[in-house]
Amino acid sequence: MSSLSRELVFLILQFLEEEKFKETVHRLEQESGFFFNMKYFEEKALAGEWDEVEKYLSGFTKVDDNRYSMKIFFEIRKQKYLEALDRHDRAKAVEILVKDLKVFSTFNEELYKEITLLLTMENFRQNEQLSKYGDTKSARSIMLVELKKLIEANPLFREKLVFPTLKASRLRTLINQSLNWQHQLCKNPRPNPDIKTLFTDHSCSPPNGARAPTPVTLPVAAVAKPSTYAPLGAHGGPFPPAAAAAANANALAGWMANANHSSPVQPAVIAASASSLPVPQNQVSVLKHPRTPPDALGMTEYGSTDHEQLMKRLRSAQSVDEVTYPAPPQQASLSLDDLPRSVACTIHQGSNVTSMDFHPTHHTLLTVGCSNGEISLWEVGMRERLVTKPFKIWDLSACSVTFQASIKDSSMSVSRVAWSPDGNLIGVAFTKHLVHLLAYQGSNDLRPHLEIEAHVGSVNDLAFSHPNKKLCVVTCGEDKLIKVWDLAGSKLFNFEGHEAPVYSVCPHQKENIQFIFSTALDGKIKAWLYDNMGSRVDYDAPGQGCTTMLYSADGSRLFSCGTSKDGDSFLVEWNESEGKIKRTYSGFRKNATGVVQFDTTRNRFLAVGDDNQIKFWHMDSTNMLTSTEAEGGLPSLPRLRFNKEGNLLVVTTADNGFKVLANANGLRTLRAMEARSYEASRTPLEMKVSSSAMGTSIGPVVSKVERVDSPARPTPSLNGVELMSRGIEKPRNLEHVSEKTKTWELTEVVDATQCRTVAMPDNLDTASKVARLLYTNSGVGVLALGANGVQKLWKWSRSEQNPSGKATASIVPQLWQPNSGLLMTNDVPDNSEDAVPCIALSKNDSYVMSACGGKVSLFNMMTFKVMTTFMAPPPASAFLAFHPQDNNIIAIGMDDSAIHIYNVRVDEVKTKLKGHQKRISGLAFSTSLNILVSSGADAQLFFWNTDNWEKIKSVTLQLPAGKTSQGDTRVQFHSDQVRLLVCHETQLAIYDANKMECIRQWMPQEVLSSSISCAVYSCNSQLVYATFTDGNIGVFDADSLRLRCRIAPSAYISPTSSNSPTIQPLVVAAHPQEANQIAVGLSNGAVKVIEPSEAERKWGLHVPVDNGTENGRTATSSTTNTSEQLQR
Repeated sequence: MSSLSRELVFLILQFLEEEKFKETVHRLEQESGFFFNMKYFEEKALAGEWDEVEKYLSGFTKVDDNRYSMKIFFEIRKQKYLEALDRHDRAKAVEILVKDLKVFSTFNEELYKEITLLLTMENFRQNEQLSKYGDTKSARSIMLVELKKLIEANPLFREKLVFPTLKASRLRTLINQSLNWQHQLCKNPRPNPDIKTLFTDHSCSPPNGARAPTPVTLPVAAVAKPSTYAPLGAHGGPFPPAAAAAANANALAGWMANANHSSPVQPAVIAASASSLPVPQNQVSVLKHPRTPPDALGMTEYGSTDHEQLMKRLRSAQSVDEVTYPAPPQQASLSLDDLPRSVACTIHQGSNVTSMDFHPTHHTLLTVGCSNGEISLWEVGMRERLVTKPFKIWDLSACSVTFQASIKDSSMSVSRVAWSPDGNLIGVAFTKHLVHLLAYQGSNDLRPHLEIEAHVGSVNDLAFSHPNKKLCVVTCGEDKLIKVWDLAGSKLFNFEGHEAPVYSVCPHQKENIQFIFSTALDGKIKAWLYDNMGSRVDYDAPGQGCTTMLYSADGSRLFSCGTSKDGDSFLVEWNESEGKIKRTYSGFRKNATGVVQFDTTRNRFLAVGDDNQIKFWHMDSTNMLTSTEAEGGLPSLPRLRFNKEGNLLVVTTADNGFKVLANANGLRTLRAMEARSYEASRTPLEMKVSSSAMGTSIGPVVSKVERVDSPARPTPSLNGVELMSRGIEKPRNLEHVSEKTKTWELTEVVDATQCRTVAMPDNLDTASKVARLLYTNSGVGVLALGANGVQKLWKWSRSEQNPSGKATASIVPQLWQPNSGLLMTNDVPDNSEDAVPCIALSKNDSYVMSACGGKVSLFNMMTFKVMTTFMAPPPASAFLAFHPQDNNIIAIGMDDSAIHIYNVRVDEVKTKLKGHQKRISGLAFSTSLNILVSSGADAQLFFWNTDNWEKIKSVTLQLPAGKTSQGDTRVQFHSDQVRLLVCHETQLAIYDANKMECIRQWMPQEVLSSSISCAVYSCNSQLVYATFTDGNIGVFDADSLRLRCRIAPSAYISPTSSNSPTIQPLVVAAHPQEANQIAVGLSNGAVKVIEPSEAERKWGLHVPVDNGTENGRTATSSTTNTSEQLQR
């Protein structure tokens, strides 16, 4: 169910409660499973209505879901049993014992016997541990205390114990607002319309019997600004107001309702008592008192301090699902130590820094823009400039005459740099007309992607947004316009309305409403929806000067900061509900000579560069928290930027550089990187490889790898602007990626000392080769499915050597099993030789779905129990994939070539997709393109529309001459959800899924000439790992498919006797967070995790290239030979 549908249920619950439909409220709570009403549960439990208590609970959990649920049901049934004994109703007690409590004997036989013995006593209080059992009422109260703790600790109840904060009669108000909008569409609106039904759209009857206009249905946000008219009734609608008015559907409406009356924009009529959704308050954690239940089912203590004595023997047998859930993170106490205030280093840029931004996930990777138009990429952890790009016009002939004339008279400065949310692009806005998008390919590889002449005059700001789920660029400029561009350079929207140059933009999304705030030099704030229908807001910024707007990291709080023409600076928080200032922060100096800059971090702190220092505020306090001069050297109004973790802060200096400030965690991160860099610099880079160790099939290789430092060279320029002839570098999209060769020196890893390897502990079963292999999404475990249908899970744990608890080749993990000793064993038919094992893991690692020729089994990853089975053969399942946006929808590729779209919740095949000629061997969803790509043993790719499940197109792989379509074809999407990796035994290929065309292809050759067994993208999609049937592993650049590194079998497979069958890697998996870590599954059943050595840290070594030209050296013959890929 979508988030909006879920919220609709809450609105209906509120409506039913207000209308006093008490029983219906609780039935909906139970059936939806969205909100557990603790008060209702307590009432029924205290009243002893046990059947209703269990029925209500059943909507949220079952007895065997986990240990918490088991204990909850046990306490309820035990209390029911004791009450029957207390009434001397032996028959009822026996019935409860047999029907209700018998289920627990499986987990603790001794406890069940102990409970049964109570039947033999005249009064169960003769049992020492029950001697203080009082009357029924007090016993139920004591039981409820225990139940509340168990429910709060149960992960199945998380986020279900607190009802959302809603204003009264929220559903009524939404309907009133809808009627208001409908009334706007009337051609002849009446002052006081008579609305008698909600079943059809409202339309005022036309005068003099004229034909009524056809009702129009439009989304609220898409209705144009109406002319003023009277609201519907005194309270804006046919419903009377409740105790408090409900909120509007989106924050913009609140701003509209309170818009400046002097503005020429006429706001839409909003119900007089209505306001927008309030900023969500910090929810009280449902686990206020997290508590791990006893290790076994026990009896509640009735006032006895020695209650544990009776259960000592009983608790020796622990329950099945031995799992302890950690307490939820509590709200951290305020500490100045959380602020990055210690100067870690000072870096000299060489020119005035005008804008900075940290990578969204690589928290020490910083891009810097300068006043001379230069862009630099810094790894601040190692104080290393990775790449510098002087300003260039990529295609001067495509630029306007106005622009060509303007660049002759002035230099070009960077006004804004920003990373895209996925970290694959850097947006750069310049002070003259242009916007550049640079593709970040990792390391020091930064390539031109797109050049746009976006505005006339200066481009003042740039930001990324996702209208309609597609990444776009929002720009604003001196020409008073805001524009939205797609990544191909097409203009999607053009917003006009500001009367002064637009200074900044702030795109945002509230639920499903996407909008852009913009500010202008005259202090006007406007808001725009993606509809070309004008601004929805016209407000004055504090001081009516240049202002920047930012949201807190969680998107719940809106701030603005700026400086008036008189030099007065303002930092405020806005009440989005009403479009009013919520609080104004104090502590600024007067008469600032420019515009102050600010940033937010960790949903708690604000930082502003002012008066040659950095000033900090806590978001909830208007008084300045603290300030720092960062050891001096800051300009009057320094620019600053936090990284996403909030442990680093960069600030510009007065001498053309910047400083890196850190808190304790940030300092540890930087020191760790410095230590690794130092160790790497000490490690000899010479690699002596003997021919005997490499095997006869390997040709000449690189004998020496050199580390090259190459600052950018000066280039010919005209008035500070370098001009490039037409056609040298042009705007490019996917088909243009990596036309220039990245220069790699091929690294040969042939010895175990050149990498780190760890074998998963297990007794090798030669009859059970590893058929499928996955990392858990959390990165703490590896899951393998054998050809015999048995799944094995290895987990790493936190320790001093491994504080993150993530998978690593430096530590041996544990083969994990529950205390019950259960194995995750699939339904395997007798004739399973031709069975195709398949596996898929849910996003939260709670469930794994797999099959091996028989039924599909859904396993609980905590208990290893089979939750359900489905899809009995024939046909048998051959590939499984969870829908990325709904874990209840599963795409199942069958061995008869069909694809079943199956809904687990209703146990129903929704549709069948047909077109392949042989079994399905791969499935991949793209959320951005809304497609499913399927691949089969017929060497074909099919593209399906996930909205209607219709076929879009089919493509046949380009096989080498003489090769037939046999063997599995596998597919995986790049992190950009557009490029598609296709793996076949004869080739690796990259497809542009948007165009459904092959843009890269590599076929086995030279040092890697055997068939390919498996291939995957690294977690950041910058590498492709491929395993080969001769035991080699290839590490390729993901864009060019050029070989970076070869890992020989001698580096990770132990030598075997000549009589033993050859061991080969069958499957490979990439760690979900560590780009240079892989796991491989072998034909002898072994699983190994492999990482580069501590010294190298990466596979292969890049030879730095400055603007596409190698720095005074060429690749060696080995590199050249092994990099000549077949490209089509």
